[in-house]
Parts: sequence; structure tokens; C-alpha cells
Amino acid sequence: MTTISIPITPEQEKFIRSYIKEGKAENKAQVVRRALSHFAEEEAVRAVLEAEREIVDGKGLRGDLRKLIRKHA
Repeated sequence: MTTISIPITPEQEKFIRSYIKEGKAENKAQVVRRALSHFAEEEAVRAVLEAEREIVDGKGLRGDLRKLIRKHA
């Protein structure tokens, strides 16, 4: 596991301490890991929604996946 050091604002520090005090996390590292997991989930949802928009807009690919891969490779 890698350790990183980043500067945060006083408001962010206050939020982290409050989160721990409320029993929602055991320590600062757990708060940050949860935040990163949440961010990754949001990005995955965003990608799915964007793909759905592209399909609605007619930008989706149709056909045999193997042929499409060869064509676009």
C-alpha cells in the first residue's frame, strides 16, 4: 500500500474529524479511501450515462463485435 501526503483546507480537516467523531470511519485514511471509492463509482455512472446518451443520439456501434474491433483497430 502506498502512502501519500496532500494539503487539505481547514474545512476539509474539520469534515474528516467530524466524520470520524460520528463513527462513520475509524481514521483519516478510511475517510479518504471511502471518498476515492465514491469518486470512482461516480465516474463509472457518468461513463454509463454518457454511453446511453450516445446510443440515444445514434452514435452507438451495431453489429458483430469481432468485426467492429477489427474495423476500428
